Amino acid sequence: MKFGGASVAYPEQFSQIADIIVSKHSTAKVVVVVSAMGDTTNQLLLLARQVHPSPPPRELDMLVSTGERVSIALLAMALQLKGKEAISFTGSQSGIITTPCHSAARIIDVRPHRLQRQLDEGKVVIVAGFQGVSKAGEITTLGRGGSDTTAVALGVALGATCVEFYKDVPGICSHDPKIEPAAVVLPVLTYDEALEIVLKGAKVLHPRCIQLAAQNGLNLHVRSFFDVDLKESLGTRIGVDMSDRGQACYYETEDAKSSFLPAISGDRNCIQ
Repeated sequence: MKFGGASVAYPEQFSQIADIIVSKHSTAKVVVVVSAMGDTTNQLLLLARQVHPSPPPRELDMLVSTGERVSIALLAMALQLKGKEAISFTGSQSGIITTPCHSAARIIDVRPHRLQRQLDEGKVVIVAGFQGVSKAGEITTLGRGGSDTTAVALGVALGATCVEFYKDVPGICSHDPKIEPAAVVLPVLTYDEALEIVLKGAKVLHPRCIQLAAQNGLNLHVRSFFDVDLKESLGTRIGVDMSDRGQACYYETEDAKSSFLPAISGDRNCIQ
């Protein structure tokens, strides 16, 4: 399950999200990827430039990666208040290994061993999106929309049946529903159709996450976080019949559009 910045923009929203997660956890193991709250990343970038007009890339990654850490800790607290055992992890603690390019890193490996142990103990696992760690141990960030890619990469590594993206729109629509009230939700899309829509400007999902899902045959589901009681059939589904899915696990190279590298994954238990 992936929740973006709009879904965690205000403190009171963490309780609503926790209800959605508790409901899902009653029937499946759950990993949750969370973005920074609302406009936090932009505020941190502005803060950095108030101190240094051209911030050193390493230190900028150290700064902006803190936004997701706030979100994961608050969500773990909200779940525990509802009696659900939860534990939060940064990208580096989750085993997300990246290239060393600060602010625009690519995932080259995922080693989710710590996450798997907590899942096996029945906990909800919460992961900071948008970030990882290089082989040299440096904190890196994945660029704008990187949390979407984090969710898909973890979904592949953990053998998920689906990654659900909770948005402030009802799904992927024929037009921008925030501008055109008559916009229609597109219930089912292929990877190519979804990629075409986002490349034309729709900001519902990042293209990199769709490409990575397509390479691995991982189903995606775009839903609204406003309606806790949404039926599973609503929203937009992207993908293939999971019965045809192979066992290979791949992650991004520097050229995310054209090539992928094999990586070692954790146990491929069924995770949502």
